[in-house]
This record gives sequence, structure tokens and C-alpha cells, in this order.
Amino acid sequence: MNRFSERLYQKVQPIWERTHQHPFVTGLGDGTLPKDSFIFYMKQDYVFLIDYAKLFGIASAKAYDLTTGARFAALQEATLNEEMALHRGYAERLGISREALESTEPSFVMLAYTSYMLKVAYQGSLAELISALLPCMWSYAEIGKRLAAKPGAADHPLYGEWIKMYSSPEFGELSEWLIELLDELTEGSSEQVLSRLEQHFLTTSRMEYQFWEMAYRKELWPC
Repeated sequence: MNRFSERLYQKVQPIWERTHQHPFVTGLGDGTLPKDSFIFYMKQDYVFLIDYAKLFGIASAKAYDLTTGARFAALQEATLNEEMALHRGYAERLGISREALESTEPSFVMLAYTSYMLKVAYQGSLAELISALLPCMWSYAEIGKRLAAKPGAADHPLYGEWIKMYSSPEFGELSEWLIELLDELTEGSSEQVLSRLEQHFLTTSRMEYQFWEMAYRKELWPC
């Protein structure tokens, strides 16, 4: 029997391939990304991660066993400290104060994205929560691996550190754990349930693409 994650992976390929070809992502790999777009992205992603970390806290509360709950709690801690430390380090190098970073005005796309995930997290099952938050982590691992395969990309003086983090085995393992947990939770589920999870997954995958687009254009609001 095919794993549910395999179904998701096949369905999301058109969206993810567009993401791989987005000028923000390709610019990370070849070093042509304008620095001001990267700065805008880092600030928006910093406030995004504050809400994203909350999802792990909610998942910990919804977990069915202590081991799973503890793993989600550890993910929350890692997001708030390790992943956000990357952003704070970049901010320091780019001349952005900690105060400016933390007072970033969230963009429309960022608000729409995190609001959707938090709504699913509060109202849905653990499987629904995972299906909504997984595209961020899974697609970043895919992007990281693809960019790291480009000669010299991981050695870029500005973008190399970003590529190294998201292509690391440790980050990939976190993504794999969530994928395996979702497969475990969906085993034997009805098509009605699976379709709802698939919709969450595809919706947030599209939001991920819009996040790259927003950052590249440095767009706070569409009007």
C-alpha cells in the first residue's frame, strides 16, 4: 500500500517545481539574488518563525504519546533558538538591529499563511496540523539539497550559510520524521479525511510559493 506522503509528493510537484525555478530561489543558488530582497525575506521569515514555532507547541499538546509530544516540544525549542539564531546572525552581519528585526511589520502573505496554519492547528486533528505545517519544512529540505548540489553555492559569502543549514542532514531528518509521523497517523483513514489533509498540504505549499514571491518583490501589501 502506498504511503500517503507519496501521494502528497506527486500532487505537489508542479507547485514545488515552480518554487525551484523562482528567481529568489535560483538567486540563492547562483549568488544573483539582490541583497535587499534577502534582507526583506530574513525579516519576514523571522516573524513567520515566531508563529511557526507555536504550531509545534500546539502539536505537542495534541500528541498521543509522551515521546511524540517531547519531540514536538524539542522542535519548538530548536525553531526558536537554532533556526532563528541564523536570522539573528544574518541581521547582525547586514546591520539590522535586534529591535528592528523583532519589530518587523508582517506582510499580507505572511499573515495569511500563518493565520491559515494556526486555524488548522487549533481546529483540526494532529494529522491536519502536520499536513499544514509540513510543506514549509519539506520544501526547504528539497530546496536546500538542490542548491547545495550546485558547485560553489554553499560557499557563497552571504547565501552559503543559509544553504548549508537547510541542506544539512539534521534538518532533513526533522522533515523525514514529520513525513513518517503523518504516514502513521493517516494509515487506514477514509478518503474524506485524506482529501482534507491533501487540501491543507497543497494550500500551504502555494502559500510557500507566495512567500518567495513576496520576498523577491519586497511587497508588504498588494495595495
